[in-house]
Amino acid sequence: MKKIKLIALTLVIGGLFAACSLTMPVNATSNPVGTKVGTAKATGYLGVLFFGQDASIQKAAQNGGIKKISTVDLKTTNVLGIIVTYETIVTGE
Repeated sequence: MKKIKLIALTLVIGGLFAACSLTMPVNATSNPVGTKVGTAKATGYLGVLFFGQDASIQKAAQNGGIKKISTVDLKTTNVLGIIVTYETIVTGE
């Protein structure tokens, strides 16, 4: 019985600190993949409070000094639905 309680407690505590991260391709062009990488990130709370942050493709390209975009990826990280981070990753020249 003690082992079952310990296992249940471990699962509950582990679930409290769970986070999920997913990176997905969004777009690709016929431009060759370049050496430059630019990122833009926005972190929100409760899914709606982002406080004027910019995670756009344009901002990511600007941050990486990219003029010709090759690929665009979106990385989403979610911690219990409370803290959500969107990161746009752009490659190109």
